[in-house]
Amino acid sequence: MTSTPTRVPPAARRRVTATLYGYAFLDDFVLLYPVYALLFSDAGLSVGQISSLFAVWSLTGVLLEIPTGALADAVSRRLLLWSAPLLTAAGFALWVFAPSYGAFALGFVLWGAGGALASGALEALVHDELDRLGAAGRYARVMGRARAAGLLGVMAATGLAGPLLARGGYRAVGVASIVVCLLAAAVATRFPEHRTAAGGGERWAATLRTGLAEARADRSVRGALLLVPAVGAVWGALDEYTPLLVRDTGVAEATVPWLLLMIWAGATAGGLLSGAAERLGDAPLAGLLAGAALALAAGAVTGSPAGLALVAVAFGGFQLASVLADARLQRRIGSAGRATLTSVAGLGTEVGTIAVYGAYAVAGTATGHGTAFSLSALPYLVTALVLVAARGAAPGTRRRARRAPGPG
Repeated sequence: MTSTPTRVPPAARRRVTATLYGYAFLDDFVLLYPVYALLFSDAGLSVGQISSLFAVWSLTGVLLEIPTGALADAVSRRLLLWSAPLLTAAGFALWVFAPSYGAFALGFVLWGAGGALASGALEALVHDELDRLGAAGRYARVMGRARAAGLLGVMAATGLAGPLLARGGYRAVGVASIVVCLLAAAVATRFPEHRTAAGGGERWAATLRTGLAEARADRSVRGALLLVPAVGAVWGALDEYTPLLVRDTGVAEATVPWLLLMIWAGATAGGLLSGAAERLGDAPLAGLLAGAALALAAGAVTGSPAGLALVAVAFGGFQLASVLADARLQRRIGSAGRATLTSVAGLGTEVGTIAVYGAYAVAGTATGHGTAFSLSALPYLVTALVLVAARGAAPGTRRRARRAPGPG
């Protein structure tokens, strides 16, 4: 849904996008990212304990995703966006100033809660502000660039973490990460927000019911909700295993980060292409997913560094498809429950990612990382087939919509 905006100067749109890109970069520019597993290990934790921490992190996101999405439809979304990095900063402070299993677990709860607060709220705020400015059609382009900015933050953090760790140890890396979180909170206060939010428990419950009712009533919204995790869950989980895939190609340990950089560059390029592909229909999107799946399977199964170029292409395709799936969802839902339904999609992605972790553990142990990556292409081929089938049913859906117009 779009509104009819008054004429707004370009500076207003630049404020939205510049704030978003800065926030996205800082949100992922966390120097603890590449070394926190080492911190846990050096603190004396076993592999099982470290794995349980990851489970705590994921479970926190799963439990809070939808409640915080409904909260973002009931209160100020900007408030949630600047509060989220503060929770993460508190978690990091526990890690570096009181390192223990309990502190690490509580830190992950705080980090997961911060992520849940921002999830849904960010997409909803950006879409509604662009809509107010008459630029809702630029949403995919803007969010694609934001994801690219986040990946640049990851790459920059990866490059700087090693030298800082060598100079000042984990405490220095942790303090730097806390400072970045504080900067992200400061940047979030610059988000414009022209929506009036009525707070309170009754309002929260009402927005939750409204959002879920829209998904039940509108088939197109349900389809868009399902597409987001179908596209994002698998490759989002595979990202955690890319260092192992790279190392299995036989390269030296020192070469692994450089090849990972190539894969991340592919994903970044996919985000930057989202504007040009904003209005892809079902058939082209299905072709994109199928092509990326085939590139993933072919590149991973070679077991060679050259094959990783195809994996980079695949990740670029999946990143592009993820942005387009989100844009499709935003176009089909009403603004009243926008953050709620975006969080429902995020919950599906979280649950799907956890399932992929379990499946990969079995496949990777039995067959090796190259084969496990190749098998992970299969869900994308299935999704592509479903999109093609949905396209075949679309004409009848449009005829029904003309006879009896409905929401969305």
